[in-house]
Amino acid sequence: MGEIKVPELAESITEGTVAQWLKQVGDYVEKGDYVVELETDKVNVEITAEESGVLAELLVGEGDTVQVGETIARLNEQGAAASTPVEKPKAAQPAKQEEPVQAAQEAAPALEEKAAEGQQKQWIIASPSARKAARERGIKLDEVPTADPLGRVRKQDIEVYAENKATVQKEEAKPASAPAPRAAKPVQPEVTNEGGEKPVQRIRMSRRRQTIANRLVQVQQTAAMLTTFNEVDMTAVMALRKRRKDKFFEQHDVRLGFMSFFTKAVVAALRKYPLLNAEIQGDEIVLKKFYDIGIAVSAPDGLVVPVVRDADRKTFAEIEGNIGELAKKARDNKLALKDLQGGTFTITNGGVFGSLMSTPILNGPQVGILGMHKVQLRPVAIDEERSENRPMMYIALSYDHRIIDGKEAVSFLATVKELLEDPETLLLEG
Repeated sequence: MGEIKVPELAESITEGTVAQWLKQVGDYVEKGDYVVELETDKVNVEITAEESGVLAELLVGEGDTVQVGETIARLNEQGAAASTPVEKPKAAQPAKQEEPVQAAQEAAPALEEKAAEGQQKQWIIASPSARKAARERGIKLDEVPTADPLGRVRKQDIEVYAENKATVQKEEAKPASAPAPRAAKPVQPEVTNEGGEKPVQRIRMSRRRQTIANRLVQVQQTAAMLTTFNEVDMTAVMALRKRRKDKFFEQHDVRLGFMSFFTKAVVAALRKYPLLNAEIQGDEIVLKKFYDIGIAVSAPDGLVVPVVRDADRKTFAEIEGNIGELAKKARDNKLALKDLQGGTFTITNGGVFGSLMSTPILNGPQVGILGMHKVQLRPVAIDEERSENRPMMYIALSYDHRIIDGKEAVSFLATVKELLEDPETLLLEG
């Protein structure tokens, strides 16, 4: 009898939570088939079978925590489950182009015989994001219609189905004839009273949210974190973007944003002040001679920090392209573990949400993080007699005071400011 075990996921990940079983007892599993979706601290991972057979036993349930190397299911390699015999489904002929659900039904008479009892199992093909969306909305995948010729359920299919279902339910809830006006009855939330009169609602934290919480607390407890501030006149950068954005888009098929300027400025400043591109390991300081810049992105399940590799070797267009791809993968919950590992310094932009000033928390084990904020017109003194309204941005640098002194931190931030206020120098630095 074969076993399905939790594989090695990443150096820093030792456990995960079973989000959803993609196969059930009695299903035939080919080598390489996805069997279970696992939620880890960073991303969701679909575990594949390393051998073929019939799924004979599930050893853990959805929501259970499992360790790397733990056996979570067993396969009957002889092709028959101990409790539910199921024949291996025949592959659909290419000429017929049958849908996987139909092929499985035609090739599994044992399942067809039990259809009347409501025990028939269907092989539903769906993307991870679609499965997650269905699970969150309490929707069964076999209920969702799809226009895909292979019957694959996509995330947008789930969203359309949920919207249509909500509309139907709303229409059905309307009375046949309009009754006389009545006082509106307050909607009662799904809450409980715990020994008092005030209602409360308990929501279980996701594994990713728990991890974020634990790491933020850990950083504050282990690092001597301090934040210094400065402000940047964004006039030159905004003028350069305005002049070049159309041609830039035509040449590179990507939009010119602020992030490439800040990434280039940060790399130049890190070269000048290398301790901010380091980390502490025991009683040693590890100076990193490469520049993998993490870009904080708000994802549906919480903040993630995908990494732009070798940012010092990339052009403005390559940086903007990388950031756009990583942000899209984060929104679609398709980030891989390799996208999140190994950053040397982080940039976070609270300005996209309207933040005027904040103190970013270190992304351990890194020792520096730059916070960007909202661009706002403010009066700025040009000389003793004149002042002008300029587009200004506050920037913040949080750093680990154990290895970085105040002078170095302030100088680093001043360098970033100088480069952004004279963006043409970034070409020389790059």
